[in-house]
Amino acid sequence: MSGSNRTIEVCLTPALIHLHDLSNATVVVIDVLRATSSMCVAFTQGVNCIIPVATIDESIAYKEKGFLIGAERNGEMLEGFDIGNSPFSYMDEKVKGRDIALTTTNGTQAIAASKGAKQIVVGSFLNLDALCSWLSKQEGNIVLLCSGWKNSVNMEDSLFAGAVVHQMRGDFEFTNLRDTAIIAERLYLLAKDDLNGFLEESSHRNRLKKLNIDKDIEYCLTPNQAPVVPGIINGVMVDLLKQ
Repeated sequence: MSGSNRTIEVCLTPALIHLHDLSNATVVVIDVLRATSSMCVAFTQGVNCIIPVATIDESIAYKEKGFLIGAERNGEMLEGFDIGNSPFSYMDEKVKGRDIALTTTNGTQAIAASKGAKQIVVGSFLNLDALCSWLSKQEGNIVLLCSGWKNSVNMEDSLFAGAVVHQMRGDFEFTNLRDTAIIAERLYLLAKDDLNGFLEESSHRNRLKKLNIDKDIEYCLTPNQAPVVPGIINGVMVDLLKQ
């Protein structure tokens, strides 16, 4: 698609999404640690669909409909729910063929903030190649939305946005890249040889470290473990590569 008039933009926090025109855009929601990584893993494990919801009460309401329900706040799974926000919690036979309703601190909120987009998909290092390949075949613009942490910018989501910008440059020409896309790409190029080490002092990395989930962090920073593209169709998330 080299030479096309498509644009790729990076929105560093959902608090700034109103500055972007989503009407002809595919929004890629990014929550590397850990919501979008877990969503990618879920579809590799045979989950039928995921319904991302904004509130805990909404997730609970799906229990009566036969859904597995998941909830995470401040990095921790909530009592009374079937599943949390760790990618390893989806590596279980119990999720195969099931429908899941999920709410998280940042990722599902960013999905809700993307309403009005032509298409919403989710991205993580786990599905980097699959996502970029899929994006290269779509029409319209791309907005990479970093979920951040409670509307603040974070490093890991910005790094992944930079990885996508860098990889997509080979597919088609972008003109007038906004500074946020350049910042994200340059940050990624600084970090790409040791993502884990680069994030050593990051706030969310340290927040999660206190919960003793280092293995989650290491796994979520390992590229291309999940060849899926989770996306929203009529409010329901499915693997678009199987549609």
